[in-house]
Amino acid sequence: MADEQSRSGLTVVITGTSSGIGKGVAKRLAREGANLVVGARRTNLIEALAKECGPNTVAVTADVSKEQDVARLLETAMSSFGKIDVWINNAGIGTFGSFTDTPLKDLNRTIEINLLGTFYGSHFALSQFKKQKYGTLINVSSFASKVPLAFGAAYTASKYGVSGVSNGLHQEMGLEDFKDIHICSVDPWVTDTPWTVHAGNYSGHEIAIGPADDPQQVVDAIISQIDSPQQTLEVGAKVKGAAFSSNLLPGTTRKMNSELFYKMLQEAPPAPTTSGSLFEPRQEGTDVTGDLRERFEKNMSDRK
Repeated sequence: MADEQSRSGLTVVITGTSSGIGKGVAKRLAREGANLVVGARRTNLIEALAKECGPNTVAVTADVSKEQDVARLLETAMSSFGKIDVWINNAGIGTFGSFTDTPLKDLNRTIEINLLGTFYGSHFALSQFKKQKYGTLINVSSFASKVPLAFGAAYTASKYGVSGVSNGLHQEMGLEDFKDIHICSVDPWVTDTPWTVHAGNYSGHEIAIGPADDPQQVVDAIISQIDSPQQTLEVGAKVKGAAFSSNLLPGTTRKMNSELFYKMLQEAPPAPTTSGSLFEPRQEGTDVTGDLRERFEKNMSDRK
């Protein structure tokens, strides 16, 4: 873990904080003394998180696909702390399986949460940053924005969109001469959080893919953007390698990546179809870390 420092007086809004990376970022920043507004759909979990983080953390029940909920994050931050220094659009979900076997409503919902949620958060954050003349917007994208996932087309589309809007806004801030407003896109690898519990799954098999990265690596990467913002941050050697390979040999890289992903899905144990947490949050999967690494390693061992 990177050295922790004092962030007393820093105000940060974070979405998707009831588990996984968002929860890890919130806990880390709370230890460092930041003011936090934490948002997610699972009210009981974010209220417990706010209590754990201390009196400078406020929980707001928010579905990021709803404009009014995201507006409430902004309003709460301003009424509680009077400013926003950093806004982290972290909330996201996956939907996997054959595109035509997946209901359109599930595919659409994936776009609503991942892409429209980022649109809404970015719009409200930047509106405030322009008034202040400063601020850092951090959008969590994915390696899938560089190497598309077959059988994860909606997720891939949403993350291409997140990276696209982030890059467009980065250029826009430069042209409008907002030198102290920073737009960052963070691209993690497959990460061992509870995301597989929440994902829509129409593949007929467990989502047991990998090897997955430690979520703390992604937490540290996101927080690094507060101190040294970059337009795009590829987290870890696997993402950097995939991006380099995709630029050098795009057709080959995409074909190999899709074949590998499909093979891992097909060789995983059978599982029923589910819409996961797309429409209603599930109470399972509440920690920063999940069980993806354990299940992936077991499946690899069983195939030997």
